[in-house]
Amino acid sequence: MSRLCRALVWISGASAGLGAALAATVPFEEAEMVDISRRGGAPGAAHVAVDLADPASWEVVAADFDQRLSDFRGDTVVFIHSAATLTPLGSADRVEAEPYTRNVLLNSAAAQVLGHAFLSAVTRASCEKHLILISSGAARNPHEGESSYGAGKAAIEQWVRTVGLEQERRAPGCRVISVSPGAVDTEMQAELRASSVPDAHRFRQLEADGQLAKPENVARIIWSLLDRELPNGSVLHVRDFS
Repeated sequence: MSRLCRALVWISGASAGLGAALAATVPFEEAEMVDISRRGGAPGAAHVAVDLADPASWEVVAADFDQRLSDFRGDTVVFIHSAATLTPLGSADRVEAEPYTRNVLLNSAAAQVLGHAFLSAVTRASCEKHLILISSGAARNPHEGESSYGAGKAAIEQWVRTVGLEQERRAPGCRVISVSPGAVDTEMQAELRASSVPDAHRFRQLEADGQLAKPENVARIIWSLLDRELPNGSVLHVRDFS
């Protein structure tokens, strides 16, 4: 897919994993891309250096939305929230409080607060607008040792369903969807396979069988969703489009 238009694109977590693949496969002929992450490094992207597990960082991102949109005169605006963490893996009664709290803040709170900030910033924009939040099968299926991760992804999906209904009342509204990428060959997947949580053996077998998806292939499917007729508030899985 290639779009012959001018776009403004933010990707959180664009420095690694699926976020990096999304940044590498941006389909627009002319795109201003912004990498929202701690490390940065997405080729050709501006960098907003933030730790999204720190609530103080959310205002920095919101200000960037406002500043860049204030003089944007292009055709399409997209924000993909890909940043997430599995750490700490383990039972909720046994993991340490500080990393568990960071997990909750990044996987649940940051997604909602940044989604709100983006929607507020694009209210006055008359161009095409998309907000995509990356979810997971863990939103619907409980996995021991991933309580805060799974709960955060479930929160994302319910937020998308609700906000999608709200945006249907706007003219023009922003299309809001979530998408689960499935088992993808990323650093996060490697962390899961190396852990002792009960489901780790299943993912080790997927790797051994060559069944882990390539990040670039999954990223291209996610970008293709921009051109599909999808109800606002859709909660999707890439397997339905591959």
